[in-house]
Amino acid sequence: MAQPPEVRSRRNAEHWTASLYLRDLSPYLTWVLLRTPISANGVTGLMILTGWSVAAALLIPGFWGAALALVLGQMQMLVDCCDGEVARWRRTSSPAGAFLDAVGHYSTEALIPLALAIRAAGYPVTAPEDFAWTTLGALLALVIILNKALNDMVRVARANFGAPKLTYSEGESAPRGGLLSVARRMAKFVPFHRLFHSVELTMVIFVGAVVGLFVGDELAMRWTLVGLLVLGFVTLVGHFVAIMASKRVSV
Repeated sequence: MAQPPEVRSRRNAEHWTASLYLRDLSPYLTWVLLRTPISANGVTGLMILTGWSVAAALLIPGFWGAALALVLGQMQMLVDCCDGEVARWRRTSSPAGAFLDAVGHYSTEALIPLALAIRAAGYPVTAPEDFAWTTLGALLALVIILNKALNDMVRVARANFGAPKLTYSEGESAPRGGLLSVARRMAKFVPFHRLFHSVELTMVIFVGAVVGLFVGDELAMRWTLVGLLVLGFVTLVGHFVAIMASKRVSV
């Protein structure tokens, strides 16, 4: 009941860690939560706080801050599985829950680049020489949020036009141009466009922290920030072009 087939098989919303193992662990945590008075929206609130703690952990200098952020990123996804399970079990699903879920992911994925930028700038941050890194972090946060918002823009545009809801089928998403179809197939083999979820971001930063053990954390974080920004910009442009070339915004 809490994990119906349409939830576990949905193409557009289930993160790969949920399919891999979190959906096998979440019922145990959900069982505990159901024995408390906390509401499904309250569980979503816990998810939001856990996500913010990911960014806070990155402010701990060195390897252990990145390691803690990696663990907390997985915890956020685990709690994210549980809020829906609690809502379905208690039959309390609502638009408010979906809204809070979006707030959690948007805010977390904006705060992580900012925390990464502070690490790249080093402690303490001095003006004006370190502002270049914090500015790059803010730009990365903007790129990530815009990339996420493109999907919401599609749904809003379709709703305002009176078009039916997306089914997220392959036919809807596939671009009509031959060159774009080739690029989309290549992206499946090198899926760097998937790096900008909180889970993947913490994994990339953790790898950077491991490299930082040998070259210095500050230098490693700077290269990580620049690399993510370049890939993020490519992803944003590619996402926009893919939407315009697909049936998602066509009549």
